[in-house]
Amino acid sequence: MSAGKTIFKRIIDKEIPAKIVHEDDLCLAFHDVNPQAPTHVLIIPKREIASLADVTSGDQALLGHLLLTAHSLAKQLELADGYRVVINCGRNGGQTVDHLHLHLLGGRSLGWPPG
Repeated sequence: MSAGKTIFKRIIDKEIPAKIVHEDDLCLAFHDVNPQAPTHVLIIPKREIASLADVTSGDQALLGHLLLTAHSLAKQLELADGYRVVINCGRNGGQTVDHLHLHLLGGRSLGWPPG
């Protein structure tokens, strides 16, 4: 195991268990271990991208795939009353793991502003 692996890369590599709800060639989705809502799923690309600030135009298809995966999971997880998709970017944006990830949150009324 490389010392530089993020926890998400370790989950992708199956070194750390996770409650996986979706996996395909491009991404992996699993329940957050510290949920902020009754449903809180993280959707991560399998390719390591540190943050949204690091994407390029070449990542357009992958980014679309991540959003379509969020949409599909919202249906699968019965979030018909509404849900939120969040991408934190950088330390001041609340990003705590240096691996791009989407938060799919639902199962309760989500207030605004978020934090």
